Amino acid sequence: MKTSPLNEKHIALNAKMADFGGWLMPIEYPGAGVLAEHAAVRDRVGLFDVSHLGKASVIGEGALEFLNLCLTNDLNKIEDGSAQYTLLCTPNGGVVDDLIAYRNSPSDFFLVPNASNTSEVVKVLQEKAPAHIQVKNLHNDFAVLAVQGPMAPQVLSKLGVDVDIDYMAFTHVNISGADVIVCRTGYTGELGFELLPKIADASKVWDAIVAVITPMEGLVCGLGARDTLRTEMGYPLHGHELSLEITPVEASASWAVGWAKDEFIGSETLRSQKQNGASRKSFALKSLDRGIPRAGMVVKNQNGQTVGEITSGTFSPTLKIGIGIALLDSNTQVGDTLVIDVRGRDSQCEIVKLPFVTSHVR
Repeated sequence: MKTSPLNEKHIALNAKMADFGGWLMPIEYPGAGVLAEHAAVRDRVGLFDVSHLGKASVIGEGALEFLNLCLTNDLNKIEDGSAQYTLLCTPNGGVVDDLIAYRNSPSDFFLVPNASNTSEVVKVLQEKAPAHIQVKNLHNDFAVLAVQGPMAPQVLSKLGVDVDIDYMAFTHVNISGADVIVCRTGYTGELGFELLPKIADASKVWDAIVAVITPMEGLVCGLGARDTLRTEMGYPLHGHELSLEITPVEASASWAVGWAKDEFIGSETLRSQKQNGASRKSFALKSLDRGIPRAGMVVKNQNGQTVGEITSGTFSPTLKIGIGIALLDSNTQVGDTLVIDVRGRDSQCEIVKLPFVTSHVR
């Protein structure tokens, strides 16, 4: 199993570790735990090691046009120095992965896929790339740190970073003598930044951030809190809301598709679903009792008929109730009350609009 370049930091803190996409990563830290780490991000600031995320480059004349033929979103919609959420689909519309594309120039892109899908994303792009466009797997070249929460700008300012960065824009900065890519993005719903130092510089950048957040009562946070934070926002997780069997249209991710483009991988299937309507769709639901939805649980209507299943679910530390995302029959509507089979017990829930809590990313 692979380890983060910051693995020794996590071991020294006695973090609870687990497998994430083939990487041994911290779930939570003692003395705080998921609930406290979650609250730190919502109220103050938290620091995450997300170095398991993939990294790749696509470089060469015509890289923009090439990627636009592969990825769902339209890279012409962003300028150099901006990033974009997008997806790589199969010809059948299933999702190989969702990723962030950083546009350095029309001939130079940096991609951040999910950990376990990086090799497949690189393989698909390499197989389709013309000879003059190079696609490289840089998974082991960079670390990824996320500074998230309302105090995140203060943290970076104390490190000498100009935080006047637009949402989803990125720049190169110097932190503790290291060149770091800083993008104003995240996976928590809070104002935040993701930082990509070279592997050799990861430890000193981490230490510099920890030194700043500690007096602010910020916390080092594990991936357990990252999951509860993203679920409160309704952000999709590949393998749950998105997969080779679940299309962007079904996952309510049509906003990440550049419908005006002529074609891209999976475009024919996705256009058909958009025009004719998908038979199932992703919905948000909140518990009306003490039940906590979990992935894989069956969802039924009040007549006992199965209408879908939970794709992600958790106890919301902010709302103090169970919340979930479910793939359900598309005729489901906001306001409907449904039943979740929670280990053999019927739990009542209501279909609601996302996000569960207010977004502060901008």
